[in-house]
Formats: sequence, structure tokens, C-alpha cells
Amino acid sequence: MEIRKIRLGNLLLPSNVLMAPLAGYTCYPFRMLAYGLGAGLCCTEMVSANALQYQDRATRRLLITTEQERIRAVQLLGGNPAVMERMAGSELLKDFDIIDINMGCPVPNVFKSGEGSALMQDQKRAAAIIRGCKRSGKVVTVKCRTGIREDDMFAAEFVRMCEDAGADMVTVHGRSRSMMYDGRPYEKEIEAAKAAVSIPVIANGGICSAEDAENMMERTGADGVMVARYGLENPFIFSELTGMPCEKTAFQVVLEQTELTARYYDETYTLGYMKKLASNMMKKRRGTKQYKERLYRSGSLEELREVLALIFDRGNERG
Repeated sequence: MEIRKIRLGNLLLPSNVLMAPLAGYTCYPFRMLAYGLGAGLCCTEMVSANALQYQDRATRRLLITTEQERIRAVQLLGGNPAVMERMAGSELLKDFDIIDINMGCPVPNVFKSGEGSALMQDQKRAAAIIRGCKRSGKVVTVKCRTGIREDDMFAAEFVRMCEDAGADMVTVHGRSRSMMYDGRPYEKEIEAAKAAVSIPVIANGGICSAEDAENMMERTGADGVMVARYGLENPFIFSELTGMPCEKTAFQVVLEQTELTARYYDETYTLGYMKKLASNMMKKRRGTKQYKERLYRSGSLEELREVLALIFDRGNERG
């Protein structure tokens, strides 16, 4: 695929290969890993605007960042335009350059609360949220789906509304809300969305290899791709797609992730995050299943490092 930079307001994304916001995974250490391997943009995990306004401790932990993060983007979830506007412009988010509005989350409790993909059913309210977030002076992007049901897709109409309301970029997950995370993405819907607007449109969904990313770009004409869970299994996908040189082995990556996480988070969080990340990265590695139980039983960073060596320290393997 053709790698190019993307202009968003006064920001210039270094590549058009993006990492999706993933709850429980896209914390500061993982974002730094993806950026180092060539990702053009990484977002925080989904942050609830309602929880943020009460300065919930767990929610504030999602906002950890430093000046080392080249472009800082926070994904904000909410359905109340006034609350979203207030939080987008709040001191809590002062370090972030981009507000990414979640209009695609399909999970039932989010949908029933009128947030995430439910906003696609109420374009007037969705537009008010975009306009309110734009008043923060930050770049505003939107992540949405192709529609609510497979028999009612309206991605092109929805992204036109996003552009009219002031969005700087839209990412379209090629599945409807009813499809959740399964089924072949509707590439034609992404193609139609791209043709409907002048702002950048990013294609997301079903990208499980470099070949998938290339095919998605070719079939949709999108400005870039957003990798989701495959980026956890194979973070090196960013290097493969962008040509960013990388000499690190998988073992070096997990060790660096462990140390960086321990620097900014407590041991309990570090152990939980690293167990999940290691579990994803070891999925297609032969002879490692025998260590999975030991990985999850690790009760200290010392034990964790020992089992990570057993799983990943096998010569100079990258993936």
C-alpha cells in the first residue's frame, strides 16, 4: 500500500497506518510501541466523558501520557453534547492534540445508554457533539460503523454529517452495529463514505495481515487503514506496512513494554496488562502454550520476566 502523511488541521500524521483504540490495551506504553514501529496515530483507550467529569481515578489513569508521545489523541465516549463539550475543553485533556469521538462502540450497555454506535441513529445529537468538541480548538475525529443493521447501511450519509459538523477525519469500521466484531467488512460502504466527503476517511475492520491492509486500501480508496486486534498479535505489522526499520525481537519488545509500564503504573496494572499483551503476541508461536498457565500465575514482575523469557527469548524471532 502507498504510505503517505495525513494532514489534520495543524497536525501532520507521519503515516496513514493507524492503531485502533482498544479497551485494556492502548495504554501509553503500547501507543509508544506502535509509534516506534511506524504507526501514524494511536488513541487512548475509550474514556467516558461522564466518568471523567467526576475525575474518576481509574478513568484518569487512561490519560497518562508524556511529551515523548509524538501526537496525543484521546478517544472520548459520551452522548450528552454539553458534557462532551465541557470535557473536550477541560484541563484534564489539555495535553491532548486530538479528540476522537466514539460513535461506533456496539456493546449493549453503551448502546442502550445512547452512546457509541447509538449516536448513528440520532444524527442531530451526533452533530451537536462534534460541534461542541470542536470548540475546544483541538482536532476532532470520529470513529463510526457502516450503520446499525446489515439491512440499513448509511456510512456515506453519516460521514457527510460529520464533515458538515466540523470533523477533521472519520474512521469507518466496515461492519454494522448488529455484526459486532464478526463477519466480512462491507468495503463498498467504506468506499461510498470516502467518495462522499473531502476529509480523510480511514478504513477499519478485518485487517489481519499486511495483505488485508493492502486489499482494503485498494478496494475502498480510503486514505489509510486502522489496525485493531491484529496489532496486538503482531505489533510489527506497523513496521511491515510503513517500512519503518526495526531490529527489535519480540523478546526485546515485551521486556521494554514491561519496564515502561512499570515506570508509569503500579505493579498490579503492569502484571495485568503484560499478561494480556503477551497472551496475544504468543498466539501463533509454536511451543508456547505450555507456558500460558504459568504466565497467568505470575505474581510479581520478577516471575513475569522469567516466563516472558521462556516464551519469547528464542533466538532473533520478531513475531
